[in-house]
Amino acid sequence: MASAVQTVCGQAYGAKNYAATGIICQRAIVLHLGAAIIRTFLYWYSGSVLKTIGQSEEIAKQGQIYARGLIPQIYAFPIVCPMQRFLQAQNIVNPLALMFLGVLIIHSFITWLVVYNFDCGLLEAALTLSLAWWLLVICYGLYILLSPSCKETWTGLSIKAFKGLWPYFKLTAASAVMLCLEIWYVQVLVLISGLFPNPTIALDSLSICINYWTWDMEFMLGLSAAASVRVSNELGAGHPRVAKLSVIVVTANSLIISIILSAIVGIFKVGLSKLFTSDAQVIAAVSKLTPLLAISVFLNGIQPILSGVAIGSGWQALVAWVNLTTYYIIGLPIGCALGFKANLGATGIWWGMLIGVFIQTVTLLVITVRKNRNAEVAKAVERLKNYADIGRDSEFGLLITSG
Repeated sequence: MASAVQTVCGQAYGAKNYAATGIICQRAIVLHLGAAIIRTFLYWYSGSVLKTIGQSEEIAKQGQIYARGLIPQIYAFPIVCPMQRFLQAQNIVNPLALMFLGVLIIHSFITWLVVYNFDCGLLEAALTLSLAWWLLVICYGLYILLSPSCKETWTGLSIKAFKGLWPYFKLTAASAVMLCLEIWYVQVLVLISGLFPNPTIALDSLSICINYWTWDMEFMLGLSAAASVRVSNELGAGHPRVAKLSVIVVTANSLIISIILSAIVGIFKVGLSKLFTSDAQVIAAVSKLTPLLAISVFLNGIQPILSGVAIGSGWQALVAWVNLTTYYIIGLPIGCALGFKANLGATGIWWGMLIGVFIQTVTLLVITVRKNRNAEVAKAVERLKNYADIGRDSEFGLLITSG
């Protein structure tokens, strides 16, 4: 849902409508807290949900304990995520990184104390994670209130945050669907792998490879956020050519990085698995998956950047349909057929994911290339009128012709 903040805040900041960015951030927090209340029930009764989807009694029991410890985190996310996107839209990045690093160090130390020294269980481990996110809320909040960098964009709490909730909700809902379909896909694959006749090896090998894939994806998501901010800023400012150039520069950089990382995965495939396990069967299974992992890492050099461009441009609803089609209608059935019917196991599941991601990447590339950037500037101006309280007679309406 918070990617909508990236879209509208980024475009408002580019259009120099600074006060609107703070209102958008507050509006997002209001909507996100409403969603958090709904999610609370899911987390509280997660044990029943896990049993319903076929998990064992013990896994469901332990999962419910951990999920209940994460309930405080549910209410930190709705505040942290909009504030983070609000700051990123203003190109405030280094302070965010330093604050997150500080909280990470504190969280690691507290977790070490709780798990290894006090010999606590899943509930306490989950609560330490929830505490870390609330520390981020405090850090981000203090920065926004006290930093001179936010003097123009944060003008205090406003009743305007409660106005225009429905139009903004539609954009946040599209954003949530777009990203959830993408994130949940990997989790669905892990759940499906647990249905194999001998799931231990499949789960272990998939988990190791998904760990490496996730680390790479998180790195690329940083570049994706940069692309999103730059595109939204330039569209808001009425500079379609600069937005296009930004996409080219970020994609070229991410491709170079992905080629290097893909080569590392291919060369050190045995060594990478030994960092997680000493089991010969698991190492062999991971070695079979690493060529596919290397291809996935390469695609990570393109796909997340295109998703960032989509967020910066406000195409979330369109990309949600693309994700639904490529992941769940094409990729997932192919993966299940190869994994179960063709007896390829975890390799078949990964092939399905790879095919889905490839088709999604090609589709997003075609959409990005074919979109008219001047038309996107006009849409950005209209979006700001709807979401950022810019009047129709505002000077920013001239952006359509100046771009």
